Amino acid sequence: MKNLLDLSGKAALVTGASSGIGAAAAELLAGLGAKVAIGYFANARGAEEVRGRIAGAGGHAVTLKADAREVDEVQSLVAQAAEALGPIDLLVNNAGSLVKRASLRELSEHTFDDIFDLNVKSAAFCTAAVAESMIARRTGAIVNVGSIAGHNGGGPGAGAYASAKAALMALTKSHARELAPHGIRVNAIAPGVIATPFHETFSTPEMMQNFVKAIPMGRVGTPHECATVIAFLVSDAASYITGETIEINGGQLML
Repeated sequence: MKNLLDLSGKAALVTGASSGIGAAAAELLAGLGAKVAIGYFANARGAEEVRGRIAGAGGHAVTLKADAREVDEVQSLVAQAAEALGPIDLLVNNAGSLVKRASLRELSEHTFDDIFDLNVKSAAFCTAAVAESMIARRTGAIVNVGSIAGHNGGGPGAGAYASAKAALMALTKSHARELAPHGIRVNAIAPGVIATPFHETFSTPEMMQNFVKAIPMGRVGTPHECATVIAFLVSDAASYITGETIEINGGQLML
């Protein structure tokens, strides 16, 4: 019987892959046989550690630096990844951040634009950069990493971030409709509260305790639990799924 999760021979690009969900996704995709480009911006050490773990497990990966907010750098990232690994078959748009918590009256235009550039524009133009080759080969799978915040408005001071993640989910559906006739699938995941550097940076211990109280499973999730869903969505096991957002939140939000 064919292993539908086998990614052997595939070339994957994961943005924001130096830590957290992106790092877990890069390692799991490599473990399933894919060659992986680890996209990062500031955390070169983290990216190299991810590459080292992949290499140590017998996989193949490269690290590539790019500012995902800049279209020319995103295009260069895709070109470098394709040069190193071959045409990109799998794309995980994971680059993103809350940037900073700011209430409605505190939010500056610069911060608002920065949040949307990092969470939405990066995914839009990274997808555009891989699309031409995927269309020509009539194959490809793309996963955007959203957030539960895109459904519920997010925690304190996360209005712009929540709006950006909601926009990313809409963009997922738009791209899915446009690319499906060309054999390309586009889906998203919406993680809830996950144990990543995100919450180490933006959430206090008291906030985390309150988050857990609202989760029926009584705990936060792990990056690996998000990576397994990403791996499913880019694999042949999800061959008839496109335009969907998979919720990963321990029951915190049941739609």
